[in-house]
Amino acid sequence: MVRTPTPQDRFSFGLWTIGWEARDQFGDATRPALDPVESVHRLAELGAAHITFHDDDVVPFGSDAATRDRILDRLKGALADTGITVEMVTTNTFTHPIFKDGAFTSNDRRVRRYALTKILRNVDLAAELGADTFVMWGGREGAEYDSAKDLFAAHERYAEGIDAVAGYIKDKHYGLRIAIEPKPNEPRGDILLPTVGHALALIAKLQHGDIVGLNPETGHEQMAGLNYTSGLAQALWADKLFHIDLNGQRSIKYDQDLVFGHGDLFSAFATVDLVENGFPSGGPQYTGPIHFDYKPSRTENMDGVWASAAANMATYLILKERALAFRADPEVQEAMTASGVYELAEPTLAPGESVADLLADPSAYDELDVDEVASRGFHFVRLNQLALEHALGARG
Repeated sequence: MVRTPTPQDRFSFGLWTIGWEARDQFGDATRPALDPVESVHRLAELGAAHITFHDDDVVPFGSDAATRDRILDRLKGALADTGITVEMVTTNTFTHPIFKDGAFTSNDRRVRRYALTKILRNVDLAAELGADTFVMWGGREGAEYDSAKDLFAAHERYAEGIDAVAGYIKDKHYGLRIAIEPKPNEPRGDILLPTVGHALALIAKLQHGDIVGLNPETGHEQMAGLNYTSGLAQALWADKLFHIDLNGQRSIKYDQDLVFGHGDLFSAFATVDLVENGFPSGGPQYTGPIHFDYKPSRTENMDGVWASAAANMATYLILKERALAFRADPEVQEAMTASGVYELAEPTLAPGESVADLLADPSAYDELDVDEVASRGFHFVRLNQLALEHALGARG
């Protein structure tokens, strides 16, 4: 029996997820538009704690100030009534045709200035609503043709835009951090900052990189053929995992945005194991919202929308239970010891040992019996089988 989610589980949903009308490149919408206020109330009933949104998810693009204020007042009323909070805000810089060649990296300077202004206004909104994170997804920051972009200038403009927003946050004394969301392709043929590693490299060169981190998404990393859990781990190691987006993806294809766990289930287990248990050696651990960035399948009616939202939370809770049992299992702990998992945390150089000391130690190289060391088996298959059995509920 899967327990009922509560706000203490920190589950969060983007309003664009349950609000997706299921329109795609090949077909019209299969569901009607959903009022964000209704979404807030229904998510609260399901046990969610937070929502997130793009500006245009709540206030239609081009709305005047009076309309914007009226819409936001309704949203704030729903938040107050339900106890749901806004933990993250982002800006839509990909839907309107003005952004067809990007926002921060458009070849048209007028577009870049418009995009920066739009984003800064939503930074104000995020601060007003008490959000902790401001996500930047560069969905149109890229190209289909190698000759279309001065890639040096594009990275300069990308860094300039992010630094301008980060500097504004600091000047305003907002309690916000920026989280870059990498993605390799779609809607552009190639998107700048396609993976966690690319984004970390750009952050390292920013003037205000101390408040800029990452929002890795399951499907986005897997679309590049990468291991999502490894990406989260590197971001944690770098102290840059500010937010996470969970969904399901099946191999390298278009961005499927399936329910979490409905793609690569065993990978989802590894993700939950890392998020809930942390590294075997200790170290940094993610404590932020458990955010779902998925889309209810186009085949679903409105009942299916809410069933899919509940499915994300149920799958996470099942995997959390399995992951906690996995780490607590004495047989697993013994297998991790046999596999050297804990040994990896021991520094290669002993405390106080220098490289010169290493080179002077004959046991490290000249006297080492390499064949004897090479004969060691690491028993990774046994350890992985134990993980699989726990993931499938075959062990207590």
